[in-house]
Amino acid sequence: MVPPSSTPPPNPQQIQQFLSSVLSQRGPSALPYSEDTKWLIRQQLVSLISNYPSLVPKTATFTHNDGRSVNLLQADGTIPMPFQGVTYNIPIIIWLMESYPRYAPAVYVNPTRDMIIKRPHPHVSPSGLVSIPYLHNWIYPSSNLVDLVLHLSSAFSRDPPLYSQRRPNPNPSPSPSPSPNPSINSSMTSTYGQHPPPPGPRVAATAAAAGYPPSPYGRVQHPQHSQARPTSTDDAAEVYKRNAMNKLVEMVHGDIIGMRKAREVEMEGMFSAQAVLRRREEEINKGLKEMQDEKEGLEQQLQVVLMNADVLDSWIRDNEGKIKNLGKKNNNVDVDEAIHCVDVLSKQVLDSTAADLAIEDVVYSLDKAVQDGVVPFDQYLRNVRLLSREQFFHRATASKVKEAQMQAQVANMAARISHFVS
Repeated sequence: MVPPSSTPPPNPQQIQQFLSSVLSQRGPSALPYSEDTKWLIRQQLVSLISNYPSLVPKTATFTHNDGRSVNLLQADGTIPMPFQGVTYNIPIIIWLMESYPRYAPAVYVNPTRDMIIKRPHPHVSPSGLVSIPYLHNWIYPSSNLVDLVLHLSSAFSRDPPLYSQRRPNPNPSPSPSPSPNPSINSSMTSTYGQHPPPPGPRVAATAAAAGYPPSPYGRVQHPQHSQARPTSTDDAAEVYKRNAMNKLVEMVHGDIIGMRKAREVEMEGMFSAQAVLRRREEEINKGLKEMQDEKEGLEQQLQVVLMNADVLDSWIRDNEGKIKNLGKKNNNVDVDEAIHCVDVLSKQVLDSTAADLAIEDVVYSLDKAVQDGVVPFDQYLRNVRLLSREQFFHRATASKVKEAQMQAQVANMAARISHFVS
């Protein structure tokens, strides 16, 4: 272990400010505790120093068995231990590990130079590590530091973990009123700043009669008459009650966590289903819009088909008599008289298109004649130039006539649409 790196002032308000400061740090210097438990850590430490002012919270470097070093919170100081009618102070260090408060802290007995750990001891190892049932039965979030100190004090009062180490005095000097434990009293005084009176002869005689070594603890205060020493029956009943309550709290906490996880899974499923439904809604709306557009296009095509059918019906009615007249003439049918144009524009388009196609055939024939060597090449060029010029005029005339027909057709269609609408 390394000495504490920072020690807060003893003022309670400043201690609370110190805890708020170290627990709110971020970045590499942040303490390795979970963010959702830092408020509980601060609350438990504040409650601990309120009940036991001799314990002071600090930050220090803790070295694990594997060599890892980490900066942790600790409560360093003394806890009261009633023993044979006198209350003594036991120096301890409570380390809040990285997993605290979900798991129990590590408690060490911190003897001074004039104290040694009793061997063997049922609750304290030779290295000073404390192991009591309350630490083994630690239940989050009901277990806390104040109850831990109460159980430590009760366990130590039944079997003290420390006793004084006798040292030879090279310059003995008689004292009118010797103390049974001067070395430890001086150590406790220098270490914790307390000056208790030495224990009287009656206490030393009682300790010798009970078979204990001389008391290692500096007596700091007399026991309060209002506090009764707990018996083993009371401790068992209290432990059973606390264990039952902790078990119930743990079961309720587990049920709440299970319900919360189940509800979270259900919510995730609902969110996924909602996303699928929204995507399908968009697809349906898109398909519906496309169907409406297609319906409008089909309705427009239907109107065009109806108008064309009306035009064809009119044309058939107008030309039905001509077909009968042609049939009466037997074989004397003039090809030019077989089809009559309905108007001058149609006749003009027919004549221009026929002339265009005729010129196209003549040019094709001239190409073949040039290839066969029938027509000289200069004559071929002269004829093609004249025919091309004439073909251009026929095509221009047909194009202009078609534009005029298209305008007349649009006007006719508009008139027919107004007729159908009305």
